[in-house]
Amino acid sequence: MSSETENSEQSSRVLAKWLIGGLVIGASVMGFQIFQQKKKKKRPIRVYMDGCFDMMHYGHCNALRQARALGDQLVVGVVSDAEIIANKGPPVTPLNERMIMVSAVKWVDEVISDAPYAITENFMRKLFDEYNIDYIIHGDDPCILPDGSDAYALAKKVGRYKQIKRTEGVSSTDIVGRMLLCVRERSTGDSHNHSSLQRQFSHGHSPKSEAGGSGSETRISHFLPTSRRIVQFSNGKGPGPDARVVYMDGAFDLFHAGHVEILRLARGLGDFLLVGIHTDQTVSSKRGAHRPIMNLHERSLSVLACRYVDEVIIGAPLGVSKDTVSLQYT
Repeated sequence: MSSETENSEQSSRVLAKWLIGGLVIGASVMGFQIFQQKKKKKRPIRVYMDGCFDMMHYGHCNALRQARALGDQLVVGVVSDAEIIANKGPPVTPLNERMIMVSAVKWVDEVISDAPYAITENFMRKLFDEYNIDYIIHGDDPCILPDGSDAYALAKKVGRYKQIKRTEGVSSTDIVGRMLLCVRERSTGDSHNHSSLQRQFSHGHSPKSEAGGSGSETRISHFLPTSRRIVQFSNGKGPGPDARVVYMDGAFDLFHAGHVEILRLARGLGDFLLVGIHTDQTVSSKRGAHRPIMNLHERSLSVLACRYVDEVIIGAPLGVSKDTVSLQYT
């Protein structure tokens, strides 16, 4: 009987060990699966936005800022020159310069060159499979192809489309209009009261409509600066206690690839780049009554959107003194 009892107890102990071992393995497997699920959930949300980004301005930058806010990483497609010509006409700025401008925007994580103008089936599959894109973003203004179809119809159909608000008051067409109007004013020698067409338009007045005309000409600027918009573009951080602050000033009118390069070089000289933006009056006094094309706040936002810039002084003096920098960060 004792032998049978011992065998029974031994069998019970073996069975108990197997049961405990099974429970431990099962718990480990379940824990691993939960960990994997959590890991999958933590994958960054990647969003895609494309555009021509011709004569890039603060409206483009604001669109990219809004797109970035819809995900964790923003991939931007820059449409090729050939695609723009086929759908809209020749671009003012070539592809290589447009790539420099988009890459310099601080909300952009990755850039795709030669993107198609419309989202095709093949390109959409490439975005999803190769670039791990979760959503395709576009503004609330319609993007219609020459054949009348919607450039983003496929993305909408598969439920992977999100929309942002278009920034009112500026477009590449508007900027070209400003330039043409200023050329016309200069050629006619009209410098009445030393006030340029740019200044009249940037305050919301159309000379033609004031003169009793139809008012159908391009209104140059509807931009109304707010502190909220400036905060949205700002880094919100000052220099560290031992940071080397680099100061650079200028007009930065019609912000372009050359500006980006010089700001990149300036940022490389220190730890914090502070940029002074000259007033409209200062620019006009140095470059003529027809300049600047973009007003002070428009120029400030374009510079603030640049990844190499940490802070700006809006309306900086032309002369640089010790107080220009030291008063800002003491």
